[in-house]
Amino acid sequence: NLDTSRLVSEKTTSKYQQEFREIGMMLGDNLDEDEWKNLYKKLVYWELELEKSKESGMEEILIMQKNEANAQFGKFVERNYIDWLEHPENAPTLSHNLFKKHVIPELKDPKAPVFFVVIDNLRYDQWRILRPLITSDYWVDEEELFYSILPTTTQYSRNAIFAGMMPAEIERRFPDKWINDEEEGGRNMHEEFFLEEQLKRNGLDIKFSYNKVLNVSYGNKVLREVPSMFNNELNVIVYNFVDMLSHARTDTQVVKELAGDEAAYRSVVRSWFEHSTLLNILKEIAARGGKLIITTDHGSIRVKEASKVVGDKEVNTNLRYKQGKSLNYQAKDVFAVTNPADAHLPKVNVSQTYVFAKDDTFFAYPNNYNHYVKYYKDTFQHGGISLEEMLIPIVKLSAR
Repeated sequence: NLDTSRLVSEKTTSKYQQEFREIGMMLGDNLDEDEWKNLYKKLVYWELELEKSKESGMEEILIMQKNEANAQFGKFVERNYIDWLEHPENAPTLSHNLFKKHVIPELKDPKAPVFFVVIDNLRYDQWRILRPLITSDYWVDEEELFYSILPTTTQYSRNAIFAGMMPAEIERRFPDKWINDEEEGGRNMHEEFFLEEQLKRNGLDIKFSYNKVLNVSYGNKVLREVPSMFNNELNVIVYNFVDMLSHARTDTQVVKELAGDEAAYRSVVRSWFEHSTLLNILKEIAARGGKLIITTDHGSIRVKEASKVVGDKEVNTNLRYKQGKSLNYQAKDVFAVTNPADAHLPKVNVSQTYVFAKDDTFFAYPNNYNHYVKYYKDTFQHGGISLEEMLIPIVKLSAR
């Protein structure tokens, strides 16, 4: 009834107003890695609560807070990121040590076969709305956020997860397996090889399977194979749907209208998941008592403001990070790494720079500027620095 929903919505609003002041005060502090995770969890919690209560006035305020948080977070990452790589003992969990910290302990003390499911480009807020669909079959043992490495793209972050090392190291140790941005060819073709190497390095000589699901028919094949996967100690399943959706968001008018804002985007992700083979796969794993670990490689952010960048013709096409020689960019909008080795990134040529977009900016070339701006504003992109791209979920579950 209307009165009840009005009361609920008023209650949500007044609770958020209290929290609003707290969040504001937190943003005034000098937050550390863990405090940033807690702050982002709070923002997502309120975003989902206010969305349920249909309280549009407060949503505006929350968006302002999120923008302010991202502005501060960008500065925080800029101050600390290189340090984390130089002094891993003081660093939060990053992509390249995620597997060692969270999966290997499960494999060394196995209670059941482990299923490691990587949903490409799954943001924390999207995980929160998928969670209720999964918890009918699973208990959540642990839910954490970790930091994606930069650039926040599949090529860098997912290879780092499977290899257990930073991109520059991967390139150094396996030069034939790392494909630089401007080279043709698949950039994530060697994850299974990297994974095997990482298991060996950690003294694990175990049976494992690796499947990458790019379409429905392959998803069905994996579903049929779940029973036999219980003969392996580890089963890795990479799922690409959300990433495809975020890229389609730029390509097609239909998706643009369907996923017009954050809430609509979440609802598309949720309805895909409800009808996907992935949900059936997870149910099948639960029915047989498997141990499940769900994670992702990076998130994405809805971009608003264009920032001009100029480079030579070799510059990569990503809108949230650029790498190349003699790049010209607007310094205030980016975190620039002029020596790629500092960020443990491959160096393609001598004067190479990487620049990462902060806030909700995206890069545009001056010569086609207006077309770019119109085409890409309000699309979901990743590769740069934001809470949504970098702070991503790792969740451990056991079958009910």
